[in-house]
Amino acid sequence: MTAGAATLSEAVTVPAVKATSFAERHGMLCAVLLLAAALRLPLAFWPNINHADEIYQYLEPAWRLLGHEGVVTWEWRDGIRSWFLPTLFAGPVALGDWLAPGGWGAFVVPRLLVGLASLSIVLTAWHFGARISRAHAVVTAVAAAVWFELVYFAPHTLSEPLATAVILPAALLLTGELSRNRLFIGGALLALAFVWRFQYAPACAVFVLGACWRDLRNALPLIGGGCLALAVGAGIDVAHGSTPFGWLIQNIQQNLLHDRASEFGVAPAYAYVLLTSVLWSGATLLMFLALWRGWRHAPLLIVAAIVNVAFHSVIVHKEYRFIFLSIALLIVAAGLGSGDWAEMMRRKRAWRVSGIHAVCAGWLLLSLGLSGATYIMRDNWTRGTGEGRLAAELDADPDLCGLALYGTHDPFLPGRGQLALGRPVYSFYRDDPQARGRLPILVKQHERGFNRIIGPSSLAKELPADFMQRTCALTSHDITACVFVRHGACDAAAAGPFAINAVLMRLNY
Repeated sequence: MTAGAATLSEAVTVPAVKATSFAERHGMLCAVLLLAAALRLPLAFWPNINHADEIYQYLEPAWRLLGHEGVVTWEWRDGIRSWFLPTLFAGPVALGDWLAPGGWGAFVVPRLLVGLASLSIVLTAWHFGARISRAHAVVTAVAAAVWFELVYFAPHTLSEPLATAVILPAALLLTGELSRNRLFIGGALLALAFVWRFQYAPACAVFVLGACWRDLRNALPLIGGGCLALAVGAGIDVAHGSTPFGWLIQNIQQNLLHDRASEFGVAPAYAYVLLTSVLWSGATLLMFLALWRGWRHAPLLIVAAIVNVAFHSVIVHKEYRFIFLSIALLIVAAGLGSGDWAEMMRRKRAWRVSGIHAVCAGWLLLSLGLSGATYIMRDNWTRGTGEGRLAAELDADPDLCGLALYGTHDPFLPGRGQLALGRPVYSFYRDDPQARGRLPILVKQHERGFNRIIGPSSLAKELPADFMQRTCALTSHDITACVFVRHGACDAAAAGPFAINAVLMRLNY
């Protein structure tokens, strides 16, 4: 009886000890991941667009892969984009459209997927910190979880956040103690990031060189993992009838040889440094101090961040999202440095309990303050919301049978991931060679093809008299755009020459 009781006691108590141990080791990590998810995932429902590419380069092609009509931009006509990400998004787009047919589902579900993928940055930050101490793990993960730039970009269906979400884990695997498995997986992740955002190759090379510097034999499993990921990318190209990596050659040819990217704006070499200092404003000096402390813990993170900024600074066309990888790397490195401050506080009796909490609270308060402190971030948070309001109205409009865009060719319209809303879309744009100087006449001649128009309120007098203004919103270009309504049916053939894809082709947009 006594032996039996002892055996029963052991059977009961051993799992309890293991559960407590698991809670102690992973409870805080789970809490930080939940915090990160709570900050990121609701933003998937916020109709905010950072750049038209997240619609036209990724969700629109994914929508077309499902057999629907959609907008085709010059990038896809010239074959400079990989089909990898649209193929990846096709499943979430289909699921979203099934859950919310004709509505926002195909727009929201892919954003939820990207938001979840961004949690890998937080998880990686924790493990970088855990190599030093538990305090470093908590502080670094909290910094990655709450920092406003990482939160803002998390739900956007762009190549930069997705590539960063796999580069950070690769950096973790390729630093510290190395093994064949870690090298193989790390190489596969870096190659995957290359296919998604090949401009991040110089930064990825920093981690490859770091892993192979002392032992060239490490290159073999790295190359093996990389070849596997590249084979998947090549297979997707072939499945879509394209030459493997032909898009890469075309991209380099168009943007480097023909300088096509400069048509969309140019900026000086120091633009990224200036913009970052504006966004970080008063926290810039504090960030430098944290990075100075973080250098001794993870120098390769800072080197890769600098290399990435330097490479993109040479390219004349600049957008802040291009250096998103650098921001993530610097925040993790700064988090490691601020972990030193938490450890210093813990050594003092007065700070022993609250040192970690104080530094974590500092990251949170700093991030909250900077998230709306500059006009740049205030504009970022609201960009596309006006277009989203108009799109929501059109999504719910049962009488819409054709839509014309007047005086604009890309109102973003974040709906179900495609501009057409299931109905024909036409464009009357001033730069169209077939419409120059005759827009009011042409829209009157072809009005039987559509019964809804979106255009600037300032051009309302140019529209046919039977179109009445209904809803207006301030758009991303600080232009008040409105929905104009005509009652009656549509004749799809009436406005055929001004179908949006035909107009974009004439404009080479």
